[in-house]
Amino acid sequence: MENLAKPVPAKEYSPLTLAFMGDSVYELLVRNYLVSEGNCPVRSLNKRKVELVRCQSQAKALTFMWPALSEQEKEIAMRGRNAHVGHVPKNASIGDYHAATALESLFGYLFLTDQSVRLGQLFVLAMESGRQEGDESFAVSHLPQ
Repeated sequence: MENLAKPVPAKEYSPLTLAFMGDSVYELLVRNYLVSEGNCPVRSLNKRKVELVRCQSQAKALTFMWPALSEQEKEIAMRGRNAHVGHVPKNASIGDYHAATALESLFGYLFLTDQSVRLGQLFVLAMESGRQEGDESFAVSHLPQ
């Protein structure tokens, strides 16, 4: 996946703009991951995708990967977490929603700064976070480390 945006230092984007980009990057990674597991009905793919991208799962992923983040990555995530989002989905806590925004800001930042290897590493950790709790839909045994 190539960044087609004109070069602008990623720190100049607002955290919510980074989250806007990161939301789509994360979802595309999840979709790619699910399709790479093998062919199955689209309804099943969509159900699993929704579970993986919902804010509760993203919040859990951020907590799991936090110790592996650099100080710069933590700073970007904190900017996203502290951003005024204006609304919270009805099925999410404010804490989970802010944590999901933090994760999305981080993924948007990494994408816009062309750090695809790091994106992959953190995505593997995100999927591992679910596997730690026994959710096999998060398994990442086929992904490169």
